[in-house]
Amino acid sequence: MPEDESPALIVIPARFASQRLPGKPLMPIAGRTLLERVVAVAHEGARRVGNAEVVVATDDGRILDHARSLGCDAIITDAAISSGSGRAWAAARDREIAPSVVVNLQGDAPFVQPATIAALIAALRGSTVGVATPVVRLSWEALDTLRRHKQTSPFSGTTCARRADQCALWFSKAVIPAIRGEAQLRQDGPLSPVFRHLGLYAYRLETLGRFEATPPTPYELLEGLEQLRFLESGEDILTVEVAALPHAMSGIDTPADVAMAERLIDEHGEPHLSWI
Repeated sequence: MPEDESPALIVIPARFASQRLPGKPLMPIAGRTLLERVVAVAHEGARRVGNAEVVVATDDGRILDHARSLGCDAIITDAAISSGSGRAWAAARDREIAPSVVVNLQGDAPFVQPATIAALIAALRGSTVGVATPVVRLSWEALDTLRRHKQTSPFSGTTCARRADQCALWFSKAVIPAIRGEAQLRQDGPLSPVFRHLGLYAYRLETLGRFEATPPTPYELLEGLEQLRFLESGEDILTVEVAALPHAMSGIDTPADVAMAERLIDEHGEPHLSWI
């Protein structure tokens, strides 16, 4: 099969046993469950890129039943698996036909754009890199907002420095790079040199397998960023720049996040035309 038609699998890890928000995949957000929203995103992303399937990987029968009621394939994975990448690997390796590309679409990320999923799959199909992930270039206003947010929540929000070939140099919970001559740069244009990372990954199957077989690395543990395991192991990560959108938020982890998501939908409308 030609590389540009290689099979892809979009895995939605969806745990019931969230410590901060138990049962969150089943929680309603503006009239639709969190899982329903993410499944719709995944199916539309699969349709756009072609030759891609979607599966929910869960630890709970209630989520399994709900996923299937939405017309989505779903499986039970080991409850001892602690990470989304681990659940994606478990789901991918058990497929009857092994996918070439695996997307880890977190089950608490309802505002990911289908076009972003399609872009990541296409990026891997068209390159030799083993991992791809999206980034957004921040406006100066967005950078100011991120800096204010980090004064009270220093480990919320991840930034990325990139090479000229668009592979990642580094990811950090600090705002990188530091910026000399910022006042002049602000006058030169509306965009800052800072890229914010969006927590979505596409992997080649063999790359994901190597990742899962590698113990956590020192900087990964210090920063709390599992993608640093790739960089510390000498693996390139291709960053794909995508447009900033008004519904941007990191994920749904608390009741306050649910309220924020509903407020964003109220202010900006439903993010996906398939529901209109």
